Amino acid sequence: MKHLTTIGFDADDTLWQNEQFFRMTEERFRALLAGHMDADQLGARLLEAEKRNLGRYGFGIKGFMLSMIETAIEVSGGDVPASTIGDILGLGREMLAHPVETLPGVRETLEELADSHRLVLITKGDLFDQERKLAASGLGELFDAVEIVSDKKADTYRRIFARHGDGPERAMMIGNSLKSDVVPAIEAGGWGVYVPHELTWVLEHVDAPVDQPKFREVSAIHDVLPIVRAID
Repeated sequence: MKHLTTIGFDADDTLWQNEQFFRMTEERFRALLAGHMDADQLGARLLEAEKRNLGRYGFGIKGFMLSMIETAIEVSGGDVPASTIGDILGLGREMLAHPVETLPGVRETLEELADSHRLVLITKGDLFDQERKLAASGLGELFDAVEIVSDKKADTYRRIFARHGDGPERAMMIGNSLKSDVVPAIEAGGWGVYVPHELTWVLEHVDAPVDQPKFREVSAIHDVLPIVRAID
């Protein structure tokens, strides 16, 4: 009997590019508000707004758009032109329509694992946008289940791996975020495999759980294959 029966995958910056579009949009936002505040200060104010708003709007592009608008109003003293608000909304619409860029080795890795394990996509963010990206990626047929959640905690993984597998003890979570993908999956009793991405949102940074026996780190997604084989 295989030790691992279920493997969860994060989506953004694990299966396809995501953070780079937030960084590009933030640069354009800073240019729009350049007359009101220094670029670095503006970036800090935007990050503060994002932190405040996570509990209200959740993760994703729509919450980012609202935080940009809120920041623009604050730093301008309420004098930001309606045309600038329109430009910010336009930036968000561009993000929501951007083509999906699948990361190297993703399809091949999923295809190989799909023959022997249940695969579950576990992602947080806006429901419509995550569904759009999954459909555009062409990877949906490789997953046995898709879970789009508001946040990722240990209880999230316990619930999902009990529903779609044999519990977290026989499951693995793979992703680019230590905070959301790896640490809580290990806390739930499963394996956590960290696949670093060159761009990771600052709010997702925590220390790697290097002292945990079920923690692994790889340089590329296809490197999870020998890890899965060794555990099985």
